[in-house]
Amino acid sequence: MLGGMIETEVVVVGAGVAGLTVGNLLRRNGIGCVVLERRSREHVEARQRAGTLDTRGVRLFREWGLAEILEDGPTPEVEGGFFLDGRAMPIEAGGDDDESMFIPQQLLVRRLAAIFLREGGDIRYEVDVALDDVVGPNPVVRFRDSGGAGDVIRCDYVAGCDGDRGVSRAAIPAGVLTRYAHEFPYSWLSVLAAVPGTISGMAIHSRGLAGLIPRGADNSRIYLQCSRDDTIAAWPGDRIWDELESRFGRSLGRGEILSREVVALRSVVYEPMQHGRLHLLGDAAHIVPPMSAKGIHLALFDAETFARAVIARLRDDDPSLLDAYSETCLHHVWNYQAFAAWITGVMHDAGDPSFEGEFRKRVARAELRRQFESAAAGRVFGELTSGVA
Repeated sequence: MLGGMIETEVVVVGAGVAGLTVGNLLRRNGIGCVVLERRSREHVEARQRAGTLDTRGVRLFREWGLAEILEDGPTPEVEGGFFLDGRAMPIEAGGDDDESMFIPQQLLVRRLAAIFLREGGDIRYEVDVALDDVVGPNPVVRFRDSGGAGDVIRCDYVAGCDGDRGVSRAAIPAGVLTRYAHEFPYSWLSVLAAVPGTISGMAIHSRGLAGLIPRGADNSRIYLQCSRDDTIAAWPGDRIWDELESRFGRSLGRGEILSREVVALRSVVYEPMQHGRLHLLGDAAHIVPPMSAKGIHLALFDAETFARAVIARLRDDDPSLLDAYSETCLHHVWNYQAFAAWITGVMHDAGDPSFEGEFRKRVARAELRRQFESAAAGRVFGELTSGVA
């Protein structure tokens, strides 16, 4: 049974990086907000995702007074690099202005939530959410817990930060959004293994692309390029380790396989990114293939753009930034979709020719040689090999 009426200025649906960043930015500027999350706090703070903040993300948290999020971040001492046919290739890690840092997403979420709650923020975990009248002047958000108890929130704006399968985008009527999507001809076998990471990098081999990225002190994330119709059953533990070592061209520590899944590589954009007073952020609005390592970058860009726009509207009575929210974000999103498509194609086509053919393989390898021969271009690959999702 629903309880009383809550009034606030912004409701944030989703307590991941985008949602908690929005919540913190708004609260620090006197904007009231409530964060609603379908999963438990323990689940949200344990999800292992991308582990690198790029320079823009680092500077965002500093500029908004949230530098403590970046303090004492884990910096595992591992060998990093890029491997081509089993040989380590010289890649410059970054320029003098590169401030990117390794920080597991679960730690980032944990810190964002702790700050938000410490400063009086309101997060409701394990609730089902329904959105009503998002085109009216005061959207209504209904939520209830597993026992059926709940409340109604009346607000000014809703930030939909609940991912690709969340309720936010689903609340927008059919025909309002246009979906643009591209499916790549290959997938990734994504594996979490209980083994300390000794390498943080990517390998291209005629057998396909591989990645090995530390996930905390004791675990590693493994990526193996595979066919789109591949299955988990086709990848027992020994095959995973044999294939990884073949593609990297070296022996690697073996451990227990904790989880495995086949992940389709795709690019998706929904336009527009706003409907009435509902604004979509992060994966609710767009997805980039993990090879680009830019999903968290785009989520933070959306979060900052939305926060600035709401502050301007509610504190300065300036609606222009909110009116332009979708256009502003989509301009940035499409630039990074172009980058993501390029880097995904180059890194995969340069290895196994069975997907795109020998011609594409040779073109991609020529592009890789350009990266090795150009210090400026090589820095792009240096960032990628330390930041893949």
